[in-house]
Amino acid sequence: MLFNLPPILGLLPLVIYIILSFKDINPVLNVGLCVVLSAILTKQPFSSFGGVLADSLGSFLGIIGFIIMLGSGLGAILQKTGVAEFLVMSLTKKIGVDSEKKAIITTMISSLVLVSLLGTLAGANAIIAPIIIPLVAVIGLTPSTVAVVFMGAGLTGMFLGPYTPQVVTIMGITNLNYVNYLIGVGIPLAIVVLVITFLMASRIQKQTKGVYAYEDVEEADGAYTAAPEVKRASIAFGISMLALIIYGITLQSGSTYAILVIVVSAIITGFAGGLKADDLVDTFVKGCSRMMWLFIMFVLFNPFINFVAEAGAFEALVSLLKPLLKSQSKVIFSLVATLTGIFGVGGAATADNIVMDNMFKSIVSSLNVSPTLWGLILLVSGQITSFAYPEADMVGQMGLARSKDMKNLVKYGVIVTACSVVLVVIRAFFG
Repeated sequence: MLFNLPPILGLLPLVIYIILSFKDINPVLNVGLCVVLSAILTKQPFSSFGGVLADSLGSFLGIIGFIIMLGSGLGAILQKTGVAEFLVMSLTKKIGVDSEKKAIITTMISSLVLVSLLGTLAGANAIIAPIIIPLVAVIGLTPSTVAVVFMGAGLTGMFLGPYTPQVVTIMGITNLNYVNYLIGVGIPLAIVVLVITFLMASRIQKQTKGVYAYEDVEEADGAYTAAPEVKRASIAFGISMLALIIYGITLQSGSTYAILVIVVSAIITGFAGGLKADDLVDTFVKGCSRMMWLFIMFVLFNPFINFVAEAGAFEALVSLLKPLLKSQSKVIFSLVATLTGIFGVGGAATADNIVMDNMFKSIVSSLNVSPTLWGLILLVSGQITSFAYPEADMVGQMGLARSKDMKNLVKYGVIVTACSVVLVVIRAFFG
């Protein structure tokens, strides 16, 4: 350490990162500044920095960032070929929107499915909003209700989609395959959030009906008919994705298998949807570019975390926390770690997971915490932050739903946060 400072001061860049993540600062710039600071504190030679970044490109974090970027490219192909719109319209027709309950359920399923496939909350709900709002406005759903549904069902899609950023990150950290992740981590939290979302949406609908209403809404497109190439692309996407996932489970492939699944599915779907080779590649690359910032952030995160670890800061932190965890109780540890993740570590959900894993992995190992429990703690720590207090995700969904009712959205978020923490505590009793 610089000037033989105590190892605990190695956490200073991490503290600065957390503070800046709550400010309106570019996340890549935030990590970049903290990499430089941590390098100075640990006396890294300036000339070695290029080699450090080169090594980081092939690191675990670099690969995870690459997979997330490719997933965004697949999402662009689904949008370009009309598969995304076809899925939403098919669900809407299948369920039939002729009551408030059905309107809530239809909106929930549409948001959940599209977010899980595209891997982006704002992007998927931005596609759904102009399609679904005219349909549910006729039934009488209020903007307050739709905002709650976009928030709850959309973020649940982020828990469940096979190639959403946080699912890929948690599977990589815990070495869980997708099926075990769903059973032990994703589905339990999804059930809690979906049940609360439906109950709260129904309650808010009663409270806000006659108070808030959609005005000047465009008429629903009741004459939507999918072109043959759109249907062909949708079938090709469904079959290719299902077959590749089953094949991967049979082979017990690792997280890098996702690269093959995404690329092959994108090629098959694009060609089935009538895209020419040049257009397919252009669309895929354009989609990837939307997540370029996250890939760069992951590449920078690797030296950042390594420098903090090299300073001995994580070991020093664990020593400080030992009295709190003296009971060696998984329940107490789970509660402390979850609350730390929700309220103490800010930034992108995936970045939250990486910081949390490096802070607590020695305790996770010493307490013999199971991969599914640790995965659940990471998932709640990363995603439930969006419910805990008004931030970009919450404000964004309110805007997409054309709502101005922050009060009900905050109440809903507090209930989801409390119930999610209770779920972790109950799960911790089973190891």
